[in-house]
Parts: sequence; C-alpha cells; structure tokens
Amino acid sequence: MRFKNAAFWSFTLLTLIFTSCRSPNKEAATLLIYGGPIYTVDTTQATVEAVATKDNKILFAGSLEDAQQYKNDQTQVIDLKGKTMTPGLIEGHGHFMGLGYNELNLDLINTTSYQEIIDAVAAAVEEAEPGEWITGRGWHQSKWTDMPSDTVSGFQTHYRLSEVSPENPVYLSHASGHAGFANAAAMELAGVQILPKDGIDKFDVKGGEVMRDDFGRPTGIFNERAQGLITKHIPENTPEKDAKAFELAVAACHRNGITGFHDAGIGRKNIALYEEMKAADKMRIRIYAMLTGFDKALLNEWYKKGPMIDPEHLVTIRSVKLNCDGALGSRGAWLLESYSDRPGHFGHETLPMDFVKETALNGLQHGFQVCSHAIGDRANKEILDRYEIAFDELADKASDHRFRIEHAQHLHPDDIPRFAGLGVIPAMQAVHLSSDRPWAIDRLGEQRIKEGAYMWQALLQSGIPIVNGTDVPVEPLNPIASLYASISRKTLKGTPEGGYEPEQKMTREQALRSYTLDAAYGAFEEDIKGSITVGKLADFTIYSQDLMTVAEEEFLNTEIAMTIFDGKVVYTRE
Repeated sequence: MRFKNAAFWSFTLLTLIFTSCRSPNKEAATLLIYGGPIYTVDTTQATVEAVATKDNKILFAGSLEDAQQYKNDQTQVIDLKGKTMTPGLIEGHGHFMGLGYNELNLDLINTTSYQEIIDAVAAAVEEAEPGEWITGRGWHQSKWTDMPSDTVSGFQTHYRLSEVSPENPVYLSHASGHAGFANAAAMELAGVQILPKDGIDKFDVKGGEVMRDDFGRPTGIFNERAQGLITKHIPENTPEKDAKAFELAVAACHRNGITGFHDAGIGRKNIALYEEMKAADKMRIRIYAMLTGFDKALLNEWYKKGPMIDPEHLVTIRSVKLNCDGALGSRGAWLLESYSDRPGHFGHETLPMDFVKETALNGLQHGFQVCSHAIGDRANKEILDRYEIAFDELADKASDHRFRIEHAQHLHPDDIPRFAGLGVIPAMQAVHLSSDRPWAIDRLGEQRIKEGAYMWQALLQSGIPIVNGTDVPVEPLNPIASLYASISRKTLKGTPEGGYEPEQKMTREQALRSYTLDAAYGAFEEDIKGSITVGKLADFTIYSQDLMTVAEEEFLNTEIAMTIFDGKVVYTRE
C-alpha cells in the first residue's frame, strides 16, 4: 500500500513539474508595447522587441514571443507601428512653475526685435486695467535681428516701452532670468530715479547693477540681484493662478515627452503647492526639487528634518540650489578675465563663496546634495574649490555626494578634469549652445570659447556623466532641440556646417543617456528610472522617428508621439 502511495505521489509531482515547465505561472501585464525600435539605455540589452508592464513597474523587456506570455484579456496593447520608444525623458535642469507661468504671462521667447516686445506689451495694455502689472519673460537682445539705435551697454532703453504703457507698470524678465526690463511706471513705484549730483546711488546692489546712461538716468535694465528692487513690488500670484500654472506645466511636460523634472530652486510656496497637488492626485510628473539657497531659514529647517525621499517617487527634496553668478547674455557670468566686449567688467559673484562652503559642509553633514549655478570660468573654479574643501573636511561623508554644478558653461581648461576627480556632476543644457554660441564668442573671444566652453566630450571622456536639459523657461522645454544640439553643435537653423567645435559633440547614445539614465543618476534615482529595466518605473517616451538612425538634417522634425507616465498613457499626439 505504501508502495502504491509513493508511486502515486511521485507521478503527481512529476506531472506538476512538467506542467509548470510547459505553462509557467506568469504575472499578467497591464500594458504590452511592441512594434518599433525600443532603446533601453540598459547595458545588458541595448534594444528589445517588446516591453510589458504591471501597474506602474516594468515587468518584462525582451523578445515579443516571450512578452506575449504576460498578456491576457485585460492587457492593454500598444503597437508602435514603427515608431521609436525610449525611457521617459528627464528634464535635468528647469524651473517648473516658470514653465507654467510662461504660458500664463507674456511669452517673449520667440521675439526677434525690440519692436516685437513693444507690440506685445501694447496688446497686453489694451486688455489690462489701469495700474495692473504686466509681466513676461523670454526676451534676449543678443538674439534680435536688429538693435535699436539708443542702446546702453548693449541693452535697449525703456523710453519706447514706457510710451505704450504709461499707466501700467511693466517688468519683463530676460530669457536667462538674470536680468529684467522695467518701464517708467515700474521704476517710479520702486523709487528708482536719476543719479543724484553727488553720484551716490542709493540703489547700488552688491551682486547686481542698475544700468544707467551717461546722465545717470536708469535705462530700465536691472541686472542680477538688482532685479529685486522692482520684483518686490509685483503682487503675489493667487492660489488659483498657481494651480493653473502647475497644471499647464504638467501638460507641457507630457507634450514634450518629459516624465521627470529637476526643479532648480524652490521655496516654501512651491513646496506647499506640490504637496497640495500630490494630495489631489494631480502630481503626474516626477519632481526632483532643489531648495532655494536664498532662504537660509528654510535650509536650516530642512537640515534639521533631513531629506524627503518620496516612496511614490513623485516629489523628492534632497538637494540645495545656489545661484553663484549670472549669465553670459547679460554679462553677469563671473569670469577670470574681463569680457571681450566690455573690458574691465568681470561679471557678478551673486552669492558669497563662504556661503557655498558653508552649504557644502551642511549638505554633507545632513544628507543634501548641493547644486550650484555657475556659468563663468571663475564661478566654476571658485565653487569647485569650496566643494573640495568640504570633501576633505568631511571625507567620511563624501563618498557618494553627487554634488553638481548647474550649467558649467565656461570652464578654465585646468578645471575640466576636476569634475571627475571630485565626483562633481555637470548639469549642462546643450540647447544653450544652439542659442548662445553665435554671440558668446563676442563675450569670451575665440581662445576661451575653444578651450573651455560647452566642453561636453572632454567632460564625458574624463569619466563623469552629464545631466542634460533646457533650463526652461530660459529655453523652450523641447528635448528634441537639446538632443539635436548635443549631437550636432549647430544652431537650430542648422549652422554652421559641421557644428561649432565639433570635437565636443556627444554621440547619440551619450545624448540619450544624458536625458535618461545619467539624469536619473544626477538625482540618486538610477535604480528606479532612466532605463527600460525590469523593476523600474514604467515611464516611456515614444517618437515619430528613430533618434538613433534618422539623418541629422531631419532630426529636428522628430515629434513626440506619445508619453507614458506611471504605466498610463498621458499624452498622444493627434
């Protein structure tokens, strides 16, 4: 009897084993994607035929035949029909609410002359109540096709603007955000007047400049920290307007294939808004936020409570943003040698370097990454020096700091290898080259441009990854433009032939990594996103054509066809 029972159980066990081998108990996928090139940015398999997801995680990536085993009647199936898919793109440096407000206020990013700005303001005046502020952003005098005759230090003056807006104060931020343009009504509210006879300017601001003509009259241009003289008089936005701007920013990200966003500098108001949006289930973007270094009390509060690493990966706060110099366009970038087109002027140190060192030490002590804005070569050098001091002083806490320099646009050649040597990540927006390189040579001269500007390949070859992006709203959010700049080093009009300093181009693989896995690494998130790898978040971007093979001259015609966030389709191009 015992023999019969043993034989029965042996037969049953063999049957179970055989059955399980033939029909494995696979998890059912909620989404199956196939039918076009899928680039994983995963070194174990660069491309796959199909991807299966379950809820918001990647369940399988591999052959279509194997992927079919995860399909059941409830699985949503997406046939790419020849279109291309990559991991969801990550905007590595931008200003999220600035993106939203650019869609609510005057958007001047495509203006090509002073006259276009005047016309835009005049139209806004027609719709505004007397005394109502008119604000906007995006103008850049170096991108205009012609300059007005009455310029001061390379900038326009306010008189024509003031003529069309006599009763409405106007403040228009430069595309870089490092300067602004005010009309007479705005300057009157701020009390900014002609320089007194004694020559003492009570509005002299350390780390900034109120531009004046030869007669001491303010021209309307406020550079760097002097902008606060005007902006403190602009009324606060309402909660309703903030919520609207937030929703517009999310929609803009989805239209552009962006599923993650490194928000470069936020304060209490934005933190509260993001918490509110998450609670209302409206946080359909992954925000990696940097605390603004302008609010020391805010930093001290966060040092005490420590980083906020969201288990849902929607809003994470574990870094600090420091603004240490200005921009090249407004001649605010802090240089080791003076500007070629403004001798004797070296730009602005907009934050004391002692505070950079203090913040670096606090960051290491309390678990916060430090991300410092630096465009000029002196700013980059000084920040690297302060980081190095902090790393040496707290060596036991500096093993995986991932401190960053935001922009790293112009470097002294001696400082290029220091990034890899110190483990400091350069967050560089490639599209800035397309916009700035044609006139940046006037600011720096040929030698400094060739030896130290936009040094992507030199940094990559030194062994440090690059985080890419657009610095929106300084540039449009469009990642296709920044990827094109990365691989071509041309303007968006396709000039010059061969690109500027072509030896510094990224390969297509490097460019894609800079917008995906390397961007995730720059936020300590490479284990959860940035590649199409089993177990990672189901965020994907789908394109109208193959980024890896399309001819360079056709690259900019690429469109975002679909965006998938958290395992759900959130955007489909009509």
